[in-house]
Amino acid sequence: MQLRQDYDAFVERDAVVIAIGPDSREAFQRFWRENDIPFIGLADPSHTVADTYQQEVNILKLGRMPAQLLIDRQGMIRYQHYGRSMSDIPPNDDILERLDALRAEED
Repeated sequence: MQLRQDYDAFVERDAVVIAIGPDSREAFQRFWRENDIPFIGLADPSHTVADTYQQEVNILKLGRMPAQLLIDRQGMIRYQHYGRSMSDIPPNDDILERLDALRAEED
């Protein structure tokens, strides 16, 4: 929900926000509809995307650990943060600053 709070700031920076989770497509659709989430939700129940980006799964800590990645237009990972707990998520301001720095590099 943190990303939702500043979603407009991400859009202003031409960023595409995608939330990926282990739930089924139906569960994701229901949650997105019930909570009017403005960005893309990608169901990943087989963990294909999580495995590709090496997102940790820790059953003792309630499943997948948070992971934030910035991927540039060429598909290169430019920033990655792998959380050690469900509350280990960088503030949106940190991610937005990194987006600004990437845009400055591109100009």
